[in-house]
Amino acid sequence: MHTITLIPGDGIGPEITKAVQDIFSAAGAPIQWEEQNAGQTTFDQSGELIPQSLLDSLEKNRVALKGPITTPVGKGFRSINITLRQKYDLYQNVRPAKTTEGIESRYTGVNLVLFRENTEGLYSGLEVYDERLGISDSFNRITVEGSRKICRAAFAYAAKHGRKKVTLAHKANILKMAGKLMLDACKEAATEFPQIVFEDKIIDNMCMQLVNKPEQFDVVVTTNLFGDILSDLCAGLVGGLGVVSGANIGDNMAIFEAVHGSAPDIAGQGKANPTALLRSGLMMLHHLGEHELADRIEKALDETLKHKEQCTGDLGGKASTSEFAQSIIAKLA
Repeated sequence: MHTITLIPGDGIGPEITKAVQDIFSAAGAPIQWEEQNAGQTTFDQSGELIPQSLLDSLEKNRVALKGPITTPVGKGFRSINITLRQKYDLYQNVRPAKTTEGIESRYTGVNLVLFRENTEGLYSGLEVYDERLGISDSFNRITVEGSRKICRAAFAYAAKHGRKKVTLAHKANILKMAGKLMLDACKEAATEFPQIVFEDKIIDNMCMQLVNKPEQFDVVVTTNLFGDILSDLCAGLVGGLGVVSGANIGDNMAIFEAVHGSAPDIAGQGKANPTALLRSGLMMLHHLGEHELADRIEKALDETLKHKEQCTGDLGGKASTSEFAQSIIAKLA
């Protein structure tokens, strides 16, 4: 039995979380949920964005499944996601993107995994503003250790999962020092995994190549800001943020999450699509070593996605969140 911290989140979070819990329960997943929350709803109730009880649960269980969270805008609050990533050194943001039968897309044959460095770069929070001059400086902090960790993680993933190529997206032609750190780190990792082909591409060319011929990519690794942009681009290649999974992984903790927003405009209406959170939950099951169970649930999901009438509205169907979940449950072998 695995005890997992469950963070329902805000907006549609509780609805899609309930759908995933129902599917896991029907599949006989050996999971005990320990529910804690964070975000706007929690702040409204308790005055805390991230309660200590949530941090205690994360530090005890070391694995979490998280729904979409709203950070209050314009009130000086730092992003909850960034806070958790930096506090627990969840340096790997892992985002698979794969075309799936039944999910409309302009592309076929896309099957890549993006590794985004999750704690450094322009998201380090190192900013200064000179009011007299009207100048703001944001520091793009890149470290040798951080670069080595994310590059090695990408190569290790490729080797473990039978993938053949790692592509580094960078801007070392302009960012002579920061870009070079990642480039050197990937070249170093490549020597450790000689069976994996390594290539590098300038970030602007990378964007063009992804739109033009995304099937050429296998595992992609990049810095925090570039990864933030590319991960959403890759989601767009395969149907959008509502159908892709995400994980924040460190050496001692992993938080699996839906990467879309909390969509407060449709909260409580039974319209939300739980696919992204469910797929994140499947990544979590693989992380826990429950590979057969994850594959069984994924097969039921893929079969359901082939039948548009059984899907939620954003996927072209008319099913409610719970009806979509029940259709998946009915197909569990």
